[in-house]
Amino acid sequence: MISRRSAIGAGLSLIAAPFFKARAQATLQARRLVIFFTPNGTAHRTDRWHPKPTADGYTVAAGDVLEPLMPHKANIMPVSGLYFVDHTNHEGGMRAMLTAGGPHSVDQYIAARIGGGSRFRSLSFGVQTSAWGASTQTRMSYADGQLIHPEDSPSNAFTRLFGAVAGGPTELAKLRRRRQSILDAVRGDLGAMKSRLGAEQAVNLDAHLSALRAMEIGLDAPQPMGSGCTTPVLMMDAQDPSNFPAITNAQIDLLVSSLACDMTRVATLQLAHTVSPLVPTWLGSTISHHELSHRGDDEFVRAERWFTEQFGSLLTKLAAREDPLGGGSLLDTSAVVWAKELGDGGLHTCEDVPFVLAGKAGGRWNPGRYVQRPATPHNKLLTELCQAMGLTDTYFHDNRFAGTLEGLS
Repeated sequence: MISRRSAIGAGLSLIAAPFFKARAQATLQARRLVIFFTPNGTAHRTDRWHPKPTADGYTVAAGDVLEPLMPHKANIMPVSGLYFVDHTNHEGGMRAMLTAGGPHSVDQYIAARIGGGSRFRSLSFGVQTSAWGASTQTRMSYADGQLIHPEDSPSNAFTRLFGAVAGGPTELAKLRRRRQSILDAVRGDLGAMKSRLGAEQAVNLDAHLSALRAMEIGLDAPQPMGSGCTTPVLMMDAQDPSNFPAITNAQIDLLVSSLACDMTRVATLQLAHTVSPLVPTWLGSTISHHELSHRGDDEFVRAERWFTEQFGSLLTKLAAREDPLGGGSLLDTSAVVWAKELGDGGLHTCEDVPFVLAGKAGGRWNPGRYVQRPATPHNKLLTELCQAMGLTDTYFHDNRFAGTLEGLS
């Protein structure tokens, strides 16, 4: 039987060991892949998504969908013009978005090849992805044709990620009942571990631990609910639509922390699903996001801007955390993708599907530009993600569309 002391020692290594493996990046490639999804296309009919090219780059009009990302302009690349080969409508787009019609989604394909040395080969976070059960309409990731199910509960995700740090789920539950931190379980060993680090890495470890504690405090902080009530995120009903914003924020924090602890190299966050019945009541809406997408009016743009803000929050948090292996922030060393399953949601088309790439992919990408690739199969983007993560594939699923997406470096 493993002793509690041994279990805690192993748990400590889960959050601190990456700082002992810091090394220089040998090649220009990403260490991590992050895919972020929001549903129902975007506001193409009113042309509220496309940036406006200029002589020295691009601008985004005030009030447009991408405007909330402008503080991150130097770290993003909006991509227009991509289409899904032989797929259309909501369900077809959801199925093809990361697979190009093949048996593997690009996240799972990459994870199967690079994730063997990670604690988790990949992690799939979700926010209300399962109200309609599991199907090609509600799932975006596949391995050998089998659906990969996102974890919609921040409480379950937290236990899976950090239960071992406390010595197991039972010990974690005890800590939480006493309102203690996971770090309290390993505090006595942290000093000895820090003494073995260089000065710079010790500072980075302190910042990392502070960020983990801030995440815990955020998960425990009372959040507003309906009827004037408050409750911590980890105690919320993860399927209550009114909790959607708080659950989204918690899942972003958990995803970033899993990368900062080097628990995985591949992570996804899926907000709802295509044809989602989600009603964004926190924005004053009374009809579903799917219905809003058919209208394509200012109310839909407002909902899309809220999704943009969540992607911006993800980028802010990645940029604020140093990669424990060196090379800059997690945003610098990652390839981050905001994906959608449709171009115009009201028209049900899989043409001109909007993507936003972010991060520097370990130096492979040179963000800060608007990438226009009219009538280009999105297979080339999926191939680019494979190569950005160090694979040598020259096409993804269909060799008729070999090559990568140009204009990113």
